[in-house]
Amino acid sequence: MVLEKLRSTRKTKVDNYIVALDIGTEFVKALIAEVKGDSLEIIGAGRTHQDLSDMHSGAIADISGVVRNCEQALAEAEEQAGLQAKRVVIGIAGELVKGVTNTIRYRRPQPDRPLDNAEMEFIIEKVHERAQVKAQKQIALETGNEDVEVKLVNSALVSIHIDGYKISNPIGFQGRDVAVQIYTAFAPMVHIGALERVADELSLELLAVAAEPFAVSRSVLGDDASSNFTAILVDVGGGTTDIAVVNDGGVEGTKMFGIGGRSFTRTIASDMDLGYKDAEKLKLNIENDSIKPQVKKQLDESVEKTLEVWISGVELALSEFDSVDHLPHRLLLCGGGASLSRLVDALGEEDWHKELPFTRKLSVHRIKPEDVVGIVDESGKVTDHTFITAMGLLRVGYDTMIGSSDTSIKDKINKILRI
Repeated sequence: MVLEKLRSTRKTKVDNYIVALDIGTEFVKALIAEVKGDSLEIIGAGRTHQDLSDMHSGAIADISGVVRNCEQALAEAEEQAGLQAKRVVIGIAGELVKGVTNTIRYRRPQPDRPLDNAEMEFIIEKVHERAQVKAQKQIALETGNEDVEVKLVNSALVSIHIDGYKISNPIGFQGRDVAVQIYTAFAPMVHIGALERVADELSLELLAVAAEPFAVSRSVLGDDASSNFTAILVDVGGGTTDIAVVNDGGVEGTKMFGIGGRSFTRTIASDMDLGYKDAEKLKLNIENDSIKPQVKKQLDESVEKTLEVWISGVELALSEFDSVDHLPHRLLLCGGGASLSRLVDALGEEDWHKELPFTRKLSVHRIKPEDVVGIVDESGKVTDHTFITAMGLLRVGYDTMIGSSDTSIKDKINKILRI
């Protein structure tokens, strides 16, 4: 087998290489990238289709099936790269992954004493504790299991204010009231345990697990600590839709709901009395002029039915960002589900978001690989929006491995936050 051959004949130093595994409901995507200074170069890419029973709403349902698919995608990427990287970053999605931005206000007992790193670490620890309790309560409520265990998967600084003033570097400042905004994402241990098992079965070192909407935000933010990037990022997968709101380079929060590309296919299959594969083929060819008018009419009605529910899900998710004064007017899409042009067109219409705090006309676009900051594709296979999440996972891996060369406090604190 190609994979075994590659694993037994390692000739390249692998410390400078990262594997990204985007284990989606519909596809497993594997990317291998080489770290070159402060950028990443993709040298191998692979993709394998998942069986219907392998995943459920973005979470692993059959570990052995997923491992088999990952092996195939990895073999394809490794054959192209000519090497096997040993460090992997895996994405985690699903409705039970909770990503929120929390603000903690800390009243300093000695306001005249300059803030130092030790005090900042103490404040951040308090934010994590508060966020974990919140996430645990929310997941317990949704699952009906009060004993559910959760684990922090991602954390990033959004902003710091001292006595009401926004500060980019708090070290050395005096003041009484410190307000720190930090994005945190938690997931149930059962999901994380499944991903750890997958990495173990693949003989890979798990560098990080990343909430997929957070990974998408990292793909477009890069390592610019002073970024003013502002947008709504929507990753439409096979089983879930993941949303991240990014404001001035900071992740305001992430939301997920269990409607994705497969929901459209299942509705088509049910309404038109078709098998799943035939319904999927019809969905992918919805714009094909050769489809008979009667079939086209049924297909359009079926897609519109699911689209209405999906749009309501997006509206509901965005309405929960009640801590923001107004929502970004740019809406950027990625993921296989975003290939459906009807979905992109529907987001561009104004009716669905009239109750939401948009102050400008909404601009809707798919994210292109060239929009991703600091990652270059040399494989020739990363050609569209379906690989953006995997590219974001590479960025998370890069962050975890070496961090940014920038010495700003935002980077220093984000290094403290990494796990």
